[in-house]
Amino acid sequence: MKVEGAARTMSVNELLVNSDSDFVMFTSSWCPYCTTAKNLLNAKGLSVDEHNVSDNPPLQTEVVEMTGHRTVPAIWDVRDEPHFVGGCDDLQGYL
Repeated sequence: MKVEGAARTMSVNELLVNSDSDFVMFTSSWCPYCTTAKNLLNAKGLSVDEHNVSDNPPLQTEVVEMTGHRTVPAIWDVRDEPHFVGGCDDLQGYL
């Protein structure tokens, strides 16, 4: 599910803790790896909250500061305690 306005006012940690989905993914416009990751999660029957950082550069900066991961997608498993998975290739190995 794309989350439009929430990412503008919430921190990354707040978005992770308040998600009702299985995964949270930070994406950008026109990102083929983001699409692949989203399709993989959907194929496994897992839900995802998607936050586009193209519209919110401070959110991207916060993701980088938290993880050191500079590219999108940046994916967290939030089914229990939020756990940073990594990018698309990391997700494929994780699942």
